[in-house]
Amino acid sequence: MIKRLIGIFTFCFWSGLAFSQTDSLIFDNQNLILGEVKKMERGVLTVKTSYSDSDFKTDWEKLVYIKSNANFLVTLSDGKRYNGKIASVSDTEVKIDFYNPEWLIRLGKQKDRDGAKGTGSVIVPIKEIVFLTTLDEGFWSRLSASIDFGWSLTKANELQTFNLRSRLGYLADRSKFGFSFNRLRSDQREIEAVRRTDANLSYVYFLQRDYFLLYDLTFLSNTAQLVRSRVGNKIGVGKYVVRTNKSYFGFQVGVNLNNEQFSDDNPGNRSGESFFGAELSLYDIGDLKLLSNLSTYPSLTERGRFRSDFKLDIKYEFLSDFYVNLGTTLNFDNQPVEAASRLDYIIQTTVGWSL
Repeated sequence: MIKRLIGIFTFCFWSGLAFSQTDSLIFDNQNLILGEVKKMERGVLTVKTSYSDSDFKTDWEKLVYIKSNANFLVTLSDGKRYNGKIASVSDTEVKIDFYNPEWLIRLGKQKDRDGAKGTGSVIVPIKEIVFLTTLDEGFWSRLSASIDFGWSLTKANELQTFNLRSRLGYLADRSKFGFSFNRLRSDQREIEAVRRTDANLSYVYFLQRDYFLLYDLTFLSNTAQLVRSRVGNKIGVGKYVVRTNKSYFGFQVGVNLNNEQFSDDNPGNRSGESFFGAELSLYDIGDLKLLSNLSTYPSLTERGRFRSDFKLDIKYEFLSDFYVNLGTTLNFDNQPVEAASRLDYIIQTTVGWSL
């Protein structure tokens, strides 16, 4: 109790001196940080301070007090999303003064409890907050990006391999946009070149109870399976089954319109497919982060055809915003065109940077 009072006294004293700092934080070791909270994602809190060239990062679970005048987009483990200000009411709970909205996503069902104009307040355990980002900095505060490069050269057989993996995302109040582009190119003397490109453009709209609607536009070009282009249009619904500051797991179901063009004069093909997908992310395993995604496509118009795509990324952060990534991508088709492989996979080791 005495340590707690000392911490509060210290906070009040430094708040008066550092009036330009809008956010104040106290951690379980009684350390006080004055700065600007940028975001909390995957259990890591990022704070910008005036006395450091780089942002301060620490575990969200170590936080016991927070006070800020900024507006935040807050996501809870049960899928509820709020726009508003946050402030601690105890070592384990925070108060969210929200505006515009949590009840809109429930079609007004909570109007009487949460306020007729979509404003109000709610007290929640601090550990129930799984995502937090400031809304006061406009477009750039909602943007995320990463890019990875890999290159290798073997003199003996003149083998050169180039890898590129990239992601771009934008988070709105009730939705998110995503784009990814991955490229592999391998050239070797007297051997046919290997080319592989995949891209994805996605839109997700969040519903109540951690459900969401999704649309995915996918592209694949793959020399091993003689796929010159495979364009998919996926529409479906999904749900986050688990979402905490340590991990999340979700699944998706829907339909896919598949349009394929092949190499070697094989005729093109259009087909309808159902799809079932699952995604798992673990980010409380030291400096490692794991993301895996599995999608299966039982055909609705081609008897007996079954496709699946699997991706796995393991990242190791060795500097602020820099990491080493070990990634693998696998594509399976039980009815490929003539002379094409049923299974194709790549394993990539790259160095990357994230925003």
